[in-house]
Amino acid sequence: MTYKSINPNNGTILKTFDEISDAQLDIKLASAHACYQTWKNTSYKQRAAIMAKAAELLHAHTDDFAKLATLEMGKRIDEARGEVNFSGKILSYYADHAEAFLAPEKLDPEHGEAHMESSPIGVIFCVEPWNFPFYQLARVAGPQLMAGNVLVVKHASNVPQCAIAFEQLLIDAGAPEGLYTNLMVSHQQSNQIIDDPRVKGVALTGGFAAGRSVAARAGQNLKPSSMELGGSDAFIVLDDADLDNTIPWAVWGRMYNQGQTCCAAKRFIVLDSIADKFIEKFQTALELQQPGDPMDETTTKGPMSQEAALVNILKQVDDAVAHGAKVLMGGKRIDCPGSFMQTTILTNIEPGNPAYRTEFFGPVALIFRVKDEAAAIALANDSDFGLGGSVFTEDAARGKRVASQIDTGMMFINNIDWTDAALPFGGVKDSGYGRELGEMGIQQFVNKKLVRTISMAAPV
Repeated sequence: MTYKSINPNNGTILKTFDEISDAQLDIKLASAHACYQTWKNTSYKQRAAIMAKAAELLHAHTDDFAKLATLEMGKRIDEARGEVNFSGKILSYYADHAEAFLAPEKLDPEHGEAHMESSPIGVIFCVEPWNFPFYQLARVAGPQLMAGNVLVVKHASNVPQCAIAFEQLLIDAGAPEGLYTNLMVSHQQSNQIIDDPRVKGVALTGGFAAGRSVAARAGQNLKPSSMELGGSDAFIVLDDADLDNTIPWAVWGRMYNQGQTCCAAKRFIVLDSIADKFIEKFQTALELQQPGDPMDETTTKGPMSQEAALVNILKQVDDAVAHGAKVLMGGKRIDCPGSFMQTTILTNIEPGNPAYRTEFFGPVALIFRVKDEAAAIALANDSDFGLGGSVFTEDAARGKRVASQIDTGMMFINNIDWTDAALPFGGVKDSGYGRELGEMGIQQFVNKKLVRTISMAAPV
C-alpha cells in the first residue's frame, strides 16, 4: 500500500510514501509500550504542559497546517483554518479539564468508604479518516494523552503529509518518544496491531464496512473500542420554521467541507405546507456557489477529496435516478481540472430506491416532503444510521419535543453547530458507538476501579 498525496484541485501528485515494514512496526510498537510505562505515572500538570504547547503551536502556525489540508484533500482554505483552530481548542480544553474529569469519585456505600479511581489502560490504536485530517487526530490525542494513554495512529492514505505534521507537532511540543506515533501501515498490518498484546484499545472513525471489520477484530481480542461510522442525518423543517435562519444552515449543513462530513445535513425532511418555499430558496442559495481553487479566499466551492470519491458519488446519483429519483439541479461532474462535482438536489426518492438508505458523502442533498410532524419524525427514524440530526422551528418547546423522538446520538435545534470541545460526539445504530470530546470522550479508554475501605470483622 502506498500513501499518496494528490492535490484534488488539479490531480497533481505531490508526494508518495511507502508503508513501513513489519520490523519497523514492531520497533514503533515497542517504543509506544515503553513510553506508556513512564507516561502513565506523569502528573496532569506535566501532560498539560505538552498539550498546551501543541495547541499554542497550532494557533501560531494555523496557515501552515491549513494549507496542507487544502493541498491534500481540497478543503477550502478558510474551512481548513477553522479546523486547525478548533483542533487547538480541543487540546487546550483537555489540558485544562482532564484532571477534574478523572478525579476520584466518592461513593456512598452502606458501610465504610468507597470511591472510583480512573487510570489509563495503555497503548491505543487509532484509525482515522481524511475529511478532517487534523481535527480527527486532535479529538483522540487531547483526551487520551491527557488520560495517560499513548497513541499509535493509522491516518488515511491520501493525507500523509497532514499525518506527519501532526506527529511532528507533538514532538515539537515536547512529547517523549513513543507518546504519539504515526503509522503508515497496510490493512493487514492494522490487524496485526489490533492483535498485538501491547495494544489495549482501538478507536476508529470511518465507514460502516471498516468499522464492522475493526470492531470484530477488537472484540476477538477482548479489547475496548469506539466506532464513529458516519451518518445520514435528517434536517427537519417544520411548518413554522424561520426560513431566513433555516436556509443558511441548510446550505452550510450540506455544503460545508463539500458535504464530506459525517454529521452533515443529508436528508432534508420538509413539511408540505412550507416545502415549495424552502426548495425555491434552498436551490437559489446553492446556485450561488462557484467552483474554484480552494486555496483562493474567494472560492465558494472546492473539489471533492479525491477522484475515487467523486466517481463513487456520481454512481450513487445515477443509481438513484435509475430507481426513480429526480434531479432538481446538478448531478454531474464539473468540466474542469480536478475532482469537482456539481451541487446536486435529488427529489422523489421512494423507500425502494437505494438512495433512501445510503449515505451520500458529498455535495448531494436529498429532499423529502411529508404531511406533518409525525411523518417527519417517522421518516427521520427510518434510517440505518443514527449519528446526528436537526430540527428547525420557531417554537423551542416543539423543537425539543421532536429532537427527543429522533433516534440519534446528537440533535440540534435551529442550528447544526457541533464544533465545541465540551460536547460529546458520537451516534447509535450503524453510526457506531462510544463518544469523543466532552467529559465522556476522556472516559472511553480508562479503567474505572472501585476502592473500598471498611472496618468490620471478617466474615466467618
